[in-house]
Amino acid sequence: MLSRVPADLSSLPSRDPETGDLLAIIETPRGSRNKYAYDPAFHTFRLKNVLPKGSVFPYDFGFIPSTKADDDDPVDVLVLLDEEIPVGCAITVRLIGAIEAEQRKHGKEWIRNDRLIAIASHAHLHGEVESLKEINPRLIQEIEEFFIQYEKLSGKDFRIVGRCGPKSAQKLLEAGAQRWAKNPTATCSQTLLSAEKDG
Repeated sequence: MLSRVPADLSSLPSRDPETGDLLAIIETPRGSRNKYAYDPAFHTFRLKNVLPKGSVFPYDFGFIPSTKADDDDPVDVLVLLDEEIPVGCAITVRLIGAIEAEQRKHGKEWIRNDRLIAIASHAHLHGEVESLKEINPRLIQEIEEFFIQYEKLSGKDFRIVGRCGPKSAQKLLEAGAQRWAKNPTATCSQTLLSAEKDG
């Protein structure tokens, strides 16, 4: 049992203290044109972007708490589940791999911005999937194309550098947890406010 729940969702434990399962916080539900981002300074979710008509998030998108990626935001995760998950919901998931990628703002250096891929513990359709290799390659390609176009709309270049299975994805997660442990500061709001200024 948690004796005290942090006010900042990005500082929650990365694993459920009762089951040990990996936790994900959903920022944007599948099927949504609106891109939401958690802002720890306000302890709430803010509207970050609106996708063009006809373009929606293919699956629920969020982050793993108590982690930090190379862009100083929590590590991203795309969660496969049969139905959409509400904004702000904490769910248990199982890693099956990752889309390894780099991004940059125009004129800036490339930085890693991987997308972990996970199966929700309550999933039916993909409930038995253990590795990214078991997912239809066409679906993974469409997810990659979505992120390329999404980042382009956000004024960033985004390129895929590889795919990996659950063991390598776990190493990416562990690296993110180590970064956060060295400097456990909330940076989501800084990124969000910076994006608003750039826009």
